[in-house]
Amino acid sequence: MTETDPFETYPDGMRSLIAARRRRRAALVYHAGESLPPLDTDLDALVARLVPDEAPAPLPKGHSSFARKCHDLQPDFRGQPELCLLNALLISNLRKFAWPDHAPALFLRIWREKAGFLIDRLSSRWLISSIITFAEHGPTEADRRIGQSMNVLFSLMKLYEYERQYSGTPSEEPFRIAGRAKGPLPMDMLGFQIVGGDLEANLLLDIVEQALAAPNAGPLASALMDRLNRDPRNIFRRFATMRMRLELMRQSREESWPGGET
Repeated sequence: MTETDPFETYPDGMRSLIAARRRRRAALVYHAGESLPPLDTDLDALVARLVPDEAPAPLPKGHSSFARKCHDLQPDFRGQPELCLLNALLISNLRKFAWPDHAPALFLRIWREKAGFLIDRLSSRWLISSIITFAEHGPTEADRRIGQSMNVLFSLMKLYEYERQYSGTPSEEPFRIAGRAKGPLPMDMLGFQIVGGDLEANLLLDIVEQALAAPNAGPLASALMDRLNRDPRNIFRRFATMRMRLELMRQSREESWPGGET
């Protein structure tokens, strides 16, 4: 029988989450003379022009929320091509409940025409933000599906990996094999076999196959999966290391006891 707790993580259930999301996703406000570049803007010119390398000037009183967003994003892209900053501004708009009419088309255009350039220049943080934007604004069902899948993957990874830091164990260091706490998993889920289990491999394989099927978001998603594969600071690498250690331990026992005798 499933144990229940009278305490709820979110006292008002999902209703409280919906209300909070609506507050955070209020559309950016533009003042007179402020706008995103037009849909037919020269992307090569934005590649050539660099964001000023100095800190942005203080904002005037009564500034718009769009001006605030530009001001806050600029330090992230100092000395970088303006196209990188534009991508971030488009994401900031498209995460809201409303946006300039041409913003989705401009976002898709820069990823259709400049995907290779952006993949080479943007940090993983902004590549993840970009693929997540495809979840709502991808032009095909396959593009939206891979965007949503990677949103769930990286959001849960961020939650888990950040909480794990409070254990005091560095992100690249697996937990001790013998140190596992015994007890049920949440929602009565069954345990996971490190050696012989394929849960994490199947999870990643499903996402890889979705990436291959996405005509617009696919190259970005594939590049992110490659970065994930090469990053030593995540749960997948730690499981791979633990699996290798367990297999070496088993091999050592077999060599110590020929024929399997104890």
